[in-house]
Amino acid sequence: MDGVLEGFLVIGIVVAVGYGVGRAGVLGPHATRVLSRTAFFVATPALLFTTLARTDIGAVFSSNLLVTAVTSSLACLLYVPFALLRRRPAGEVAVGAMASGYVNAGNLGLPIAVYVIGDAAAVAPILLFQLAVLTPVFTTLLDVLPDRDSAGERPSWIRTLTAPLRNPIAIATAAGLIVSGTGLPVPEPVGAPLQLIADLAVPGMLLAFGISLNGAARPGAGEIGPSLWTVVAIKNVAHPALAWVVAGPVLGLTGTPLLAAVVCAALPTAQNVFGYAVRYDRGVTLARDAALTTTIVGVPAMIGVVALVS
Repeated sequence: MDGVLEGFLVIGIVVAVGYGVGRAGVLGPHATRVLSRTAFFVATPALLFTTLARTDIGAVFSSNLLVTAVTSSLACLLYVPFALLRRRPAGEVAVGAMASGYVNAGNLGLPIAVYVIGDAAAVAPILLFQLAVLTPVFTTLLDVLPDRDSAGERPSWIRTLTAPLRNPIAIATAAGLIVSGTGLPVPEPVGAPLQLIADLAVPGMLLAFGISLNGAARPGAGEIGPSLWTVVAIKNVAHPALAWVVAGPVLGLTGTPLLAAVVCAALPTAQNVFGYAVRYDRGVTLARDAALTTTIVGVPAMIGVVALVS
């Protein structure tokens, strides 16, 4: 249980620092947007490239990768019909779907994997799937959806087809996978500054998230409430339940592999989703409230998961 609490404590402290910075106003009124855009355009591409470039792609192609791919995709898709029935904007639907299946595998998943599962590599499949599939897919989707002020106009087919070529997340992902797959070495003069920039991604997003909480309404206030509680139900309950079904009865996993699959699925919504929402100005309130609420609910939920599955 110590790993669960330690992981949540680390995140909570950095977010609290961001909240204090927001209250003090030392970074000005546009701090959230500036930090989020810095993380999106500069730090996150560096993080994706450096992480994927040194990942042994072959080593993570396991049954847990299949569990991750199936359950994360299903969790994202579960949100869509609900949002469509409520006639929510397309950008918010995409953000809500991402919040339902995109877990905090980095700064929460790694310490929890070490202390609960005993192996940091347990989060490798979900990290790979999110970095190589979910992130470029959703950011590209957000890039091609009609702008808020475009009266619902559809983007041109040229813009749609070339969206991945203009997306720094997709470009960094492709470059990292190419380096990993070919075994090309990254020269130290290139790798060292990239790693330094990459180290800004997670704290930058967490600080931006904390700053955004200053003056914000309580989570779920207003018309966003039904969407938020749908995300919470999917992320904190349905996603780990799906992982247990797919990993256990379907694939026959037991012991540590089963525990790893369910614990990773039970992780709360990643703050990355908030950063992407701010970048594209779509579903920002939903992304912020989902990351906060699923993290709060995630503490007892993950303790319960560990107690039931282990």
